[in-house]
Amino acid sequence: MDYHNLVAIVTGGASGIGAALTAELVARGARVVVADLDPAATDTAVAALPEGPAVAVAGDTSDPAVIDAQIAAAEKHFGPVDLYFANAGIGGAGGLDATDDQWATSLNVNVLARVRAARALVPGWTERGSGHFVVTASAAGLLSQIGNATYSTTKHAAVGFAEWLAITYGDAGVSVSCVCPMGVDTPLLRPERPVDDDEALMLRTVESAGTVLSAAAVAVTVLDAVARGEFLILPHPEVLDMYRGKGADYGRWLGGMRKLQRVMRGTLS
Repeated sequence: MDYHNLVAIVTGGASGIGAALTAELVARGARVVVADLDPAATDTAVAALPEGPAVAVAGDTSDPAVIDAQIAAAEKHFGPVDLYFANAGIGGAGGLDATDDQWATSLNVNVLARVRAARALVPGWTERGSGHFVVTASAAGLLSQIGNATYSTTKHAAVGFAEWLAITYGDAGVSVSCVCPMGVDTPLLRPERPVDDDEALMLRTVESAGTVLSAAAVAVTVLDAVARGEFLILPHPEVLDMYRGKGADYGRWLGGMRKLQRVMRGTLS
């Protein structure tokens, strides 16, 4: 895939992996709709890019009306959408004390936003025989996430939806990629606010699991892999061995995760 003149939408595009993806796409010649919840941050992200190849669309990317606005802006300024990076996500609440409203928010942002975007784009892509949908999930979607039930569950669901899309529409010219990193140096991993015990446990576990990559490095890995047509994109290659170990002996893997949880809790005391 040559990104020159391709049209992309990147959600969560004002910071972290999304901002890095946007910058790398523009550097490779793509034209991008930068979509994020915060209007000021979205405008600032676009202003930091070269003039011309990017426009801002602010709003809740899980809202079908906002998704329609993203697509309309792309078509108005650049042309039909070629790539959709469903990157926006939230950490969510921790354990069994998470409320139904907190679960609903996590499901809405981490799962249903992807479903709604695919619903808006995939029928047109199948008609023209091309299009690429990129889901930013997490290594937690292949493994699990100590300290956070909503994040672990919704990221598993995001991986499952990406798999279903690839199976269902791959023969119609729609390609799908699923990005599953571990620690990335973003506000999600290093929030500038107080955190509760569950979130502290989650963040400490992620930071201890392997190298924390820069968002820019992840963006390069992702776009190179998308260009090759890869489905599962692992910025941390060691995740594949972890995933194989999980499948080879589930009981041993669960025991190992419980042990890791005990160790991580000990580091917080």
